[in-house]
Amino acid sequence: MTGVGLGASMLPNIPAFGKMITVEESLTPVDVALKKKMADVALNAAKSKGATYADVRIGRYLNQVVATRETRVENISNSESYGLGVRVIANGSWGFAATNNMDDASIAKAAEAAVAIAKGNAKLMEEPVQLAPQKGYGEVSWKTPIEINAFEVPIADKVELLLNVNSEAMKGGAKYISSNLFMINEQKYFASTDGSYIDQDIHRIWPTFTLTKTDAANGKFETRNALSAPMGMGFEYLKPKDTEKIKGGPVTMYKKRYDILEDVREAAVHVDEKLKAKPITPGKYDLVLDPSHLFLTIHESVGHPTELDRVLGYEANYAGTSFLTLDKWESKKFNFGSKEVNIIADKLETGSLGAVGYDDEGVKCGKWDIIKDGILVNYQAIRDQAHILGLTASQGCCYADSWDSIQFQRMPNVSLAPGNVPLSAAELVKNVEKGIYMFGRNSYSIDQQRYNFQFSAQLAYEIKEGKIVGMFKDAAYQANTQEFWNSCVQRCDKNDYRLGGTFSDGKGQPGQASAVSHGSATTRFNGVNVINTGRKLG
Repeated sequence: MTGVGLGASMLPNIPAFGKMITVEESLTPVDVALKKKMADVALNAAKSKGATYADVRIGRYLNQVVATRETRVENISNSESYGLGVRVIANGSWGFAATNNMDDASIAKAAEAAVAIAKGNAKLMEEPVQLAPQKGYGEVSWKTPIEINAFEVPIADKVELLLNVNSEAMKGGAKYISSNLFMINEQKYFASTDGSYIDQDIHRIWPTFTLTKTDAANGKFETRNALSAPMGMGFEYLKPKDTEKIKGGPVTMYKKRYDILEDVREAAVHVDEKLKAKPITPGKYDLVLDPSHLFLTIHESVGHPTELDRVLGYEANYAGTSFLTLDKWESKKFNFGSKEVNIIADKLETGSLGAVGYDDEGVKCGKWDIIKDGILVNYQAIRDQAHILGLTASQGCCYADSWDSIQFQRMPNVSLAPGNVPLSAAELVKNVEKGIYMFGRNSYSIDQQRYNFQFSAQLAYEIKEGKIVGMFKDAAYQANTQEFWNSCVQRCDKNDYRLGGTFSDGKGQPGQASAVSHGSATTRFNGVNVINTGRKLG
């Protein structure tokens, strides 16, 4: 219970898992003056070998995991990954090298290796790198605005909380229950020949559980995962006295803070309903999608296809391409969705997973429109892509998941703006004659152009003549991206707006993982095709 690692078998796909350390070690910061000194060693070495541009990232990545099951602790781990990466342009081409030996000689050697790699790459280059201009900011800092550092909360308190979650689940009849806390602290220092020295302290947290019940009579089982969202917050996220609740019919949702004990009690009731739920009859339904579900549809059908590197084909070998080709953007009239659809990229949204002050190229972050009144107006770009879109500056979308990974274009927070007319979820439901109200992420699939897809939910409730009348099972909706977003007819207002997100969005070769949030209010989509996933063929 001291926080010394017991193993890594329970870790999810989160970045920068490194050596095991004690909790006390994780709370000891690296001196900023020392980081500046190491950065200057790398920058000077790179310039002396012929680099026309160089940047340095010194990263200390801390991961803490507490995992339990029923009445026992499965795993406690506290890990650190610490090192330095150098990226340069020499002879018009990129080069990158990294080291976790933090003495001056090793740092200089890494910088020199990066230049040598760039010069080697230049021999195969078709056109030189074009970097958007970027001013230096001098010595600045940014920190996630947390109230309680999750790493400072005693391990014993976290274990007690999770075992209480499990106890509540078993009181409610759960056969199996696992609960977990994932905490991340990225301590990142960026320096460049542009004149920036940027120190950032980024915190993320994800409390979650999976509850399962069985029906002894027929051997069937059902599960329900936590409806929590991973957040860019500290341990205050788990303080229920500050929870702002939104009642979505039979489901309680949490706007700013999360009550995990209340959620698991409610989950036990929901699983009983799922065991008795009637199968969906396939057909056309109006969908009412809660943000706990819609975030994933946004991620897959909007976030990914508007990544410029995917549009250009750079990800084709691993993650596919995009149907949102440049000609659609150039037309300035491509109808992505209805006029209700306003999609905004935002790297500063408080509480979001992607919130940072500066990206991994030293670009000050902000927000911009991607879809405006249903029309495709922009993408997501970084410094060496900006010229392709005629931009004079990067949009600040560069990220690397570790000091030894080269930074490249990653998704910012991409969200559906709430409606401007006052409207609650309960009021929205009242106008639905034949529909389904969906909560929570579940299984999904989408093609390599991010066009044709299928999504299901943790919970699906039947809406009949404006009332929620019971639960469906085996319900999933199918559509293509353009058809689906053109069926968007109504959004609840800002009071219903909430974030969902993922800790581990994979991309790149070699693969990297990033954390990103997607916000929305409860939203209605009319006439969407719904199938029964449990129906047997033949």
